[in-house]
Amino acid sequence: MADGKLLHFVKELTLLLEQQASEAEIFTKGKKLLENLISVDDWLPEEFTKPHPQYYQQYLLYADPFDRFSIVSFVWAPGQKTPVHNHTLWGMVGQLRGEEKGTHYHQQADGSYKAGSSSICSPGHVDTVSPNTHDIHEVANNHQDQTSISIHVYGGNIGKVQRAVFDPSTGTEKIFISGYANTLVPNLWSQVK
Repeated sequence: MADGKLLHFVKELTLLLEQQASEAEIFTKGKKLLENLISVDDWLPEEFTKPHPQYYQQYLLYADPFDRFSIVSFVWAPGQKTPVHNHTLWGMVGQLRGEEKGTHYHQQADGSYKAGSSSICSPGHVDTVSPNTHDIHEVANNHQDQTSISIHVYGGNIGKVQRAVFDPSTGTEKIFISGYANTLVPNLWSQVK
């Protein structure tokens, strides 16, 4: 029955997107759907919860056949974090287990990026990202002694999207495509330090 929760979410989000929902509608109605999915932690199969000792894992749970959206579990071992990066499309991040600390970065006049506000996401919380509002951030496991897991929903197949990581001190960007830990496309996050 647990896998039925993810299938229900996929069906409901598909119906919402077929209505040509605006980003604001997705962040209202879609956010409620994601909050419902993560409200009880009993559905994610164990193979999508395994951390890696060196870098976090991005497991593909579902990719829409028309690349309208993808659903991914992010698994963070203690202390792991992303580089400062962008997404280039809308996204919703729902905290399933543990806690994550997200820090927004803002480009300065000299091209560098300055850390802005940070927030802690606890289980049940859903945050959003969008190139229309705030797309550049760093995310870290807020725990030094346990794994944290979040469920990400993006407005495209995030593992195939060309994105960038940024050196905060210089603003230099490095282009990458993340891939997934559980597909034939390699997980390239580990190569964008």
